[in-house]
Amino acid sequence: MKAKLRVQRHQKISEIDERLYGSFIEHLGRAVYNGIYEPTHETADAEGFRNDVKQLVKELNVPLVRYPGGNFVSGYKWEDSVGPKEKRPRKVDLAWRTIETNQVGVHEFAKWAKEVDTEVNMAVNLGTRGIQEAMELLEYCNFEGGTYWSDLRKEHGTEKPFGFKTWCLGNEMDGPWQIGHKTAEEYGRLAAETAKAMKLVDDSIELVVCGSSSSKMPTFGDWERVVLEHTYEYVDYLSLHCYYGNPENNLGNYLAQSLDMDQFIKTVVSICDYVKVKKGSDKQINLSFDEWNVWYHSNEQDAAMEPWQIAPPLLEDIYNFEDALLIGCLLITLLKNSDRVKIACLAQLVNVIAPIMTENDGETWKQTIFYPFMHVSNHGRGVVLTPSVESDS
Repeated sequence: MKAKLRVQRHQKISEIDERLYGSFIEHLGRAVYNGIYEPTHETADAEGFRNDVKQLVKELNVPLVRYPGGNFVSGYKWEDSVGPKEKRPRKVDLAWRTIETNQVGVHEFAKWAKEVDTEVNMAVNLGTRGIQEAMELLEYCNFEGGTYWSDLRKEHGTEKPFGFKTWCLGNEMDGPWQIGHKTAEEYGRLAAETAKAMKLVDDSIELVVCGSSSSKMPTFGDWERVVLEHTYEYVDYLSLHCYYGNPENNLGNYLAQSLDMDQFIKTVVSICDYVKVKKGSDKQINLSFDEWNVWYHSNEQDAAMEPWQIAPPLLEDIYNFEDALLIGCLLITLLKNSDRVKIACLAQLVNVIAPIMTENDGETWKQTIFYPFMHVSNHGRGVVLTPSVESDS
């Protein structure tokens, strides 16, 4: 079989936003505790974070990490995660039915992010909480000083603002599994008013509003339209989430799933542009594909897991070569759509459906999917060009 590939410099798709190579750390399983954070480990730094894990994260060259969830954020009370560690309460996490110790919180994660040369993509709780709590968290994180919440940050040991620039307005609010699940109308109204209030606190931030948690959701399409009709003028990005698997062991179909991602992106772009025309707006909404990965290997194991543990081994997929190939195809798909997909987050970074794995009190190791992500993240910078491919199959 003969094939031809032509690339011309003037056929540009887009300049790549480096945040396309973002990732995700959620308070889930061993992502935080016994993942990035293990104070008793021989490589732990003064804050309790594993230096061996930090080194692997740096190899991936991840410019942005979404935090602290995920489903976790919809029950998150951020005030529990700041202040003296010995006074922080242990709480039930209803999203994953575990115990959250709150030993890693806003301050600790911000320090870790700085150590691995990444920015924090912070999420606010729009499940059990709302406008007031989101404003207060933003004031705590980004306000210079002279107010209750910013001075409390200083009291807790951080003089300068964290300066988080990218914020998610909740997580997967279309999903019935979500704590505080809402209809599109309910969420759209809440997200719009939260966005307006947050930008009054800090007008330099960028906001991501929740799109569908999957293109297979029964509300897909209508959810995007309704939410954007409420929020279009107040937000900057619309989120997409999608996971892929090969439970039928059909390699051909599996490796073709990047076509599904491409169609998902193009459909959501068309909805964004429809709302733009309907509103007569000059503004363009771009996309944040802030959860994507392969996820299916660990499903049976997770179903048997006992609840109310601290950092149980949840969602620990062990990846094979097929998975690495699909990850490469998905990365290429994101690049081909980089004119509208400006942020993407491989979910997740450590232990939980992740390229990096750790052993408690032991070694770290790289999964197969580490390598395609590492190479594209490090070398896929600059301008994306449109290739012309001629091939029989």
